[in-house]
Amino acid sequence: MWRRLSSLSCIMGLESKKCEPLKQLALVVGLGNPGTAYQKTRHNVGFMVADKLAAEFGFTFGKRRFDTVFERGLIESAEVILAKPMAFMNRSGPPVKRLTDFYKLSTDAVLVVHDDIDLAFGRLKIKEKGGHGGHNGIRSLIHAFGGGDFVRLRIGVGRSEAGISVTDHVLGRFTNQENKLLDQIITKARDAVVTILCQGTKVGMTNFNSKNFMITQ
Repeated sequence: MWRRLSSLSCIMGLESKKCEPLKQLALVVGLGNPGTAYQKTRHNVGFMVADKLAAEFGFTFGKRRFDTVFERGLIESAEVILAKPMAFMNRSGPPVKRLTDFYKLSTDAVLVVHDDIDLAFGRLKIKEKGGHGGHNGIRSLIHAFGGGDFVRLRIGVGRSEAGISVTDHVLGRFTNQENKLLDQIITKARDAVVTILCQGTKVGMTNFNSKNFMITQ
């Protein structure tokens, strides 16, 4: 969907905020772990972005099916299903796959928002497809879909300090200094999702993948 949006809706170099999304349903998935114990952890920034979108565009996650909470509505002028898998991160693929099958969506109509330790804290990066990079949620999605042809919005949480395991790092809470910047990062990620939906991944990558858009302490 995303490549077609760029080529059909914004042809002839007319990519701007006036571009209209294709009249095709999209699925936006925020990844995280369910339960209050994980609410403010690094691994749950995907949930945080989904919650930000829900609050600002009037989604209530009022439906529950296939071990996901979700709702259908509009983000700007794009028709979207906004979802959070309620299975744990490493089992998030099958619920998302069942939701796409139910709505008869292709894999390339899916946008996944997730944390990434390979990106510095505060940096965003959009990818059209790829591997899992060691991320258990993306690994589960690739296995469920039979490939990685879905768009990702990666949110940098940085690597752990010496002596701290990757698991403890991503399941740990943000530092006090990081928390001061977290709202800005979630807001910037929300902007990236809206840009992808309404202007396409190419515009999103141009606008958000640069290190100039990294939020620093």
